[in-house]
Formats: sequence, C-alpha cells, structure tokens
Amino acid sequence: MSKEMIKQYAIRLGDDAVVQGHRLSEWCSNGPFLEEDLALTNVALDFIGRARMFYSYAAEIDGGDFTEDSYAYQRDCREFTNLLIHELPTGDFAFSMARQYLMDEFGLAFMECLESSSDETLSAIAAKAVKESRYHLRRSRDWMLRLGDGTEESHNRLQKAVDDLWGYTAEIFELDELEQGLANEGIAVDTTALKSNWETAVAAVLGEATIDVPQGDWSIRGGRQGMHTEHLGHMLSNLQFMQRAYPGQEW
Repeated sequence: MSKEMIKQYAIRLGDDAVVQGHRLSEWCSNGPFLEEDLALTNVALDFIGRARMFYSYAAEIDGGDFTEDSYAYQRDCREFTNLLIHELPTGDFAFSMARQYLMDEFGLAFMECLESSSDETLSAIAAKAVKESRYHLRRSRDWMLRLGDGTEESHNRLQKAVDDLWGYTAEIFELDELEQGLANEGIAVDTTALKSNWETAVAAVLGEATIDVPQGDWSIRGGRQGMHTEHLGHMLSNLQFMQRAYPGQEW
C-alpha cells in the first residue's frame, strides 16, 4: 500500500482533530461554569494532541522540512479535508454538546477499530485516543441527558441543535476511494460498518433525553474533497494568523 495514501489518511484524521479541538477551545473562559470551562478546555487539548500525532506521522512520511505545523498553519481552506460537522461555528452550549456527543459516539468506536490497524503508528495513536474517547463520551452523553430532560428551554435548544446537525452526520460514514483502499488492506477503518451501531446508540440516548430523532431528509457532504462551508476560512484566519504573519516562528 502506498505510503502517500497512508500520509493522506493521517492528514485527514489530523484535520478532523485540529478543527474539532479548535472549536472546543473557543469555549475557554466562556463555559457555563468554572468546572465545565476547565473540562471543555481539557477535551480541546486532547484533540489538539491527537492532531499533533497524526500530523507528525504525516510529516515523517513526507520527510524533508515538513513538520506538524506545516499541515496546521501552512495550508489554505481547500487543502483541509476535515468532515464538515467539525467546522460549524460553536453556537450555544446545547449545539456544542450535541455535536460533541454525536462525534464522541462515533469517535470511540472509530478509535477502537483503528487500534487494530495493520499500520503500527496509526494503531499506537488510536490506543492512546481510546482512553480519552471513553471519557469524552461519558461527559457528552451526560450533558445530553441533562439538557434534554432539563428545563423547557434546554430541551428546545438541544432539539434544535440535533435537528441542525443531523444532515452533517451522513458524511461520517462514507468512504471514498482512498479510505476504501486502505480499509481493504486493514489499515483504515471501514466507517460504513460503524453506522448501524452508532444509530442504535444515538437513538437510545436521544430517547432517554426526550429528544426526537430527526428524519434525515437532508444531508451535506464534501469536506473530504476540500469543499467546505464559509466557516472554515474564518476559523483558519484566527488559527493561522501568527504563522502567516511571522512564518517559521517557534515557541
């Protein structure tokens, strides 16, 4: 299997993690109370750390002067390949928690499968990520129940958030030629095989939270092909400003 394909796969996973981590980091100093402010920041750091590992592996394959910063700070919007759901604006607390839960339910299953990858580096990254993912899912699932079965306002906000996010979840379980080829070799995760269990788990939690499962009559995709919402460009203008203004600077 081509090392170039593995590199592109690692970059995809790094893009997912860095964008997800950055969106969570936007809650720093804005959380509903101190403990949750700290918890959200720590979860954000988990994803940033995960991004660093995937990007570092890609840089190792690329060789030369490439580093993890090359992928995070020196690429334009159309070069990013993250799933669209990650780049959506933070929104209110219910929106962030709904997105986090939907992706945590997927993320834990994904990392458990990636841990069995025939690529030793991807497997090692996943082994570390699994421990974090169990904690992430426990937190976000608890918030779904608290918000859904809480006040009328928290319930309504959470229902709207789930409705607004649902059409972005279809992309999570689609494989293109790159991922299908790597999955056939036992390197990448076949995400299509995760969909049924994800739907069952999500439906159970939404039911317990008194939230209706959306009908799924719309969907949006394109992130893996570099086709993004306008929100990613705005996010990158903040994320990349320092390196764009002062190229090559180091801490």
